[in-house]
Amino acid sequence: MFIRKHLANTLVVFLIVSTGLKAQSNTTFGVKGGLNLTFFNVEQANFGPNPKTQTSYYGGMFVDFYIDEALSLQPEVLYIGLGDFKFVNLPIYAKYMVAKNLDIMVGPSLNYFFDFFSNKFKVRGDISTAYHISKLFDLHIKYTLGFEVISPNGLFFGVGYRF
Repeated sequence: MFIRKHLANTLVVFLIVSTGLKAQSNTTFGVKGGLNLTFFNVEQANFGPNPKTQTSYYGGMFVDFYIDEALSLQPEVLYIGLGDFKFVNLPIYAKYMVAKNLDIMVGPSLNYFFDFFSNKFKVRGDISTAYHISKLFDLHIKYTLGFEVISPNGLFFGVGYRF
């Protein structure tokens, strides 16, 4: 119960700060969610030639802080449910518009796992791309690379909505 309350408080603070920043013309706010495929190989403890795959879901919020027309900083707060594991994923992207309606994003991904008794915090690397269907909707794909044994790689497919 404490964990859910802490997560709810974090999301409320993120929402309030993001909404306040929305008043500035160079920021946008949105929500996203979708499907997550996680690849791991328990026997080899890494992404091996015969990885096991687990399917899960994710959802959360993001803010775009525009530096100029093509460059922005996009932090996100995502809740991920992966079988018995539940965690919060906090990617911080440098986002660059490579073509009309197409962005590429790279950056670190900070992860807090609720279900581990020790070493709950993991850092991973993300690369993502988003195609804007309209001013409000985008489709995105993200690949997360785990740097530690208990931090498997993941592939995310989802939809985003901007306010």
